[in-house]
Amino acid sequence: MSQNTVSLDKLKLFEKAVIVEYTDDLVSQQLLEMGCLPGQFIYINNVAPLGDPLSVVVAGSTLSIRKQDAATVIVSTLN
Repeated sequence: MSQNTVSLDKLKLFEKAVIVEYTDDLVSQQLLEMGCLPGQFIYINNVAPLGDPLSVVVAGSTLSIRKQDAATVIVSTLN
């Protein structure tokens, strides 16, 4: 596994990553309740026509996340 960390909103479409941490406590609480736990695999599977929101797959579920919220999720990309 690579040690390249970026925010979730910077991932390319279908680029797989692992959730590492959050930079915003309020957003992290909401995402944790939806199953976005550190250590889970995550990827973007669709982007709205104007670029916001993002559709992500994590823990077998597809979630819609605002781009500004995705920017608070730090992930480690996989090669």
